[in-house]
Amino acid sequence: MLAQLRGSVIALNKSPFASMCPLPLQAVRLNDRFWAPRLQTNRSVMLPSQIQQCEETGRIDNFRRASGKKQIDFQGIYFNDSDVYKLLEAIAYAIAYEPNASLEAQMEAIIAEIAAAQQPDGYLNTYFMFDRAKDRFTNLRDMHEIYCAGHLFQAAVAHYRATGRTHLLDVARRYADLLYDKFGPNGQPGACGHPEAEMALVELARTTGEARYLELARCMVEARGRGVLGGSSYHQDHVPFVEQREFVGHAVRHLYLASGATDIVLETGDKAHLATLDALWQDLIQHKLYITGGAGSRYEGEAFGAPYELPDDRAYAETCANIALVMWCYRLLHLKADPIYADIMERALYNGVLSGISLDGEHYFYQNPLADRGGHRRQKWFGCACCPPNIARLLASLPGYFASANPSNQLYLHLYAQSEIRFSTSEGDVSLRVNTNYPWEGLIEIEVLDAPSHTTTLFLRIPQWAANATLHCNGNASADTAYPASGSYAKVALSGAPATIRLELSMPIQWIQSHPHVQNHYQKVALVRGPIVYCLEQADHSNTDPWDILLTHETTCQPEERPELLNGVTVLTGRGVALKRERWAGKLYAPYQPYEISHPVTITAIPYHAWANREAGPMTVWLPVL
Repeated sequence: MLAQLRGSVIALNKSPFASMCPLPLQAVRLNDRFWAPRLQTNRSVMLPSQIQQCEETGRIDNFRRASGKKQIDFQGIYFNDSDVYKLLEAIAYAIAYEPNASLEAQMEAIIAEIAAAQQPDGYLNTYFMFDRAKDRFTNLRDMHEIYCAGHLFQAAVAHYRATGRTHLLDVARRYADLLYDKFGPNGQPGACGHPEAEMALVELARTTGEARYLELARCMVEARGRGVLGGSSYHQDHVPFVEQREFVGHAVRHLYLASGATDIVLETGDKAHLATLDALWQDLIQHKLYITGGAGSRYEGEAFGAPYELPDDRAYAETCANIALVMWCYRLLHLKADPIYADIMERALYNGVLSGISLDGEHYFYQNPLADRGGHRRQKWFGCACCPPNIARLLASLPGYFASANPSNQLYLHLYAQSEIRFSTSEGDVSLRVNTNYPWEGLIEIEVLDAPSHTTTLFLRIPQWAANATLHCNGNASADTAYPASGSYAKVALSGAPATIRLELSMPIQWIQSHPHVQNHYQKVALVRGPIVYCLEQADHSNTDPWDILLTHETTCQPEERPELLNGVTVLTGRGVALKRERWAGKLYAPYQPYEISHPVTITAIPYHAWANREAGPMTVWLPVL
């Protein structure tokens, strides 16, 4: 029996260990000035341009080659199929949220090419065709076959939930059945060197009701550390998953693996897997996470570094890794209902993920450094183009990240934006209107337009940074406390409509410092306001290099709305000082003496996610304090 759950990102309505289930995309209608324009840019610019790129670079032609429709050489990298699948997933989410006949027609045309390329036994990978067919599944560590399959499965589930049509889902099931026979409980041990299929298989199980796909996902997680992939930490194969206690190796891979394992725990409650997930989480937030929500510090291997190894200008912080962190947080949040996961998810969304796409929607970052001399610029596309369709699918599915509910008539609001939210409870429908200028302002007013007289409980996330939040209710709403604690969910009881709820999250400008073992951060701070991390960029400091700017203990900053700047942002303005550079002319080293100050300088800090959208020049997040 198929479970459509139209527009759901993950379907947890039957997951026995889930604390809540995400609302479908259509339940949250964003009409704010921050996210809604970006979702529109995704639909009108990013998705059409990515379809064009996949055509021009031969990614879709590879399927035509595999079906015999074109007699050409394979084009690009061996895992290029995955980019097409991610793009299809993004389009499916986009049309589930807002129908678009043109995008839907292009999606269906691509699906027809994919279906025609599937082999009679269910196999589907355009690289391993013809003379390479003999090499199928002979190098699971390096060749990404199962990884590509995972992205196919996710695209198929999203397509089915958006349209109700099963033709791509049928393709996915035939391939998943082949994988189950080959690598399932009665097959040979097998796992992919690039995890991803694990969470896709669990979602396929949720959609089809076929438990064997969940079994296969579990087999793949438990195959790690048993010699299948050669035993390297790069592939998370150094020890069995249940013995892993720190993030190592390729950052995207380990975060995808953790996401898949979390999906398994949501279905099984496996305590050994949960213990590993808890240990990995602590390692991440205590030792290996950038303040922007970026993950993975090393260019070498696109990998996690040692504890506190978080360089700024050499930060890798791949856009895909930051997206993978959002996906993992989302799953942990629905497992445990702990707002810390929403806090980190939000930090990554507003900073380390969003920096990956330009304001015009046409250029992308692969890496997201926290300091730069002006040479790091976004590109229209990449030979390894994993990031562009990944950010497209996250943006397209983003409305599904805002709110969740459970069978006990409880609604959780994780993220805030001007929006309308509608969902059904066992007692009747609930309709809310959220009025806010978040993330620039902390005032959130919620109008209860419709609610059953039977009590519905509303849980509102109070971020860790909101130390002095206040909560007031009128009408048929009552709060447990007027002063909810930071890092919690505030509880509001609704007993019908009308009602109004006024939540005010204080947004002071915070000077955040890092652990002293983080190199090059001694006596440095980052400016943070609400969920937004700020940086200094050359474009706002024409006469002073941002790397020469220091704050003093007398520095005070003020938020200032700039609707004309960078599509509308709130900047932080204040006074700092600039280093005197003359002493260092022609020198790299000199005998010690205190650094000299040249002149006072007016500073303008912009949101980190908006940097590199103007002329090139130095940028930095971390600022010295004199």
